[in-house]
Amino acid sequence: MAKEIVGERPSLKVNRFFPVAPAKVWRAWTDARALGQWFRPDASFSVPVAQSDVRVGGGFRVLMINAKGEEFDLSGAYREVVPERRLVMTWGWKNQPGQVSLVTVNLRPSGTGTQLDLLHEGYLDFVDQPTHEEGWNGALDTLGTILKGELQ
Repeated sequence: MAKEIVGERPSLKVNRFFPVAPAKVWRAWTDARALGQWFRPDASFSVPVAQSDVRVGGGFRVLMINAKGEEFDLSGAYREVVPERRLVMTWGWKNQPGQVSLVTVNLRPSGTGTQLDLLHEGYLDFVDQPTHEEGWNGALDTLGTILKGELQ
């Protein structure tokens, strides 16, 4: 993973290998029920709302609540959808109106599994909260654990 500053807004790259077929990783990113199982910084967050309409122009929303009861309401629109290969989506927090960043997820078969390459560009971190780097790593750790079993 590499964190770099582009202008005044950071960019983050995260790479992971999952020992499952790309179709399973794709489902985890695109099925709302599956998304709700792993898309959070760590286990102290609950995800009472996870929605997705995976098509160009469609959108997603994930509401995360931390142990203190603070809400982190995230939504975006899909700009590019290539099944089992690529998702490009905007990313915006409800409490940061007008601050939209871009997330690109590329999946490719690799040996006995799937290589995931994520790029998050132009985001702003919350003050006194886990950073996007911590959040993505925590979420992808959870995804890896879930993918070792089966998504519910």
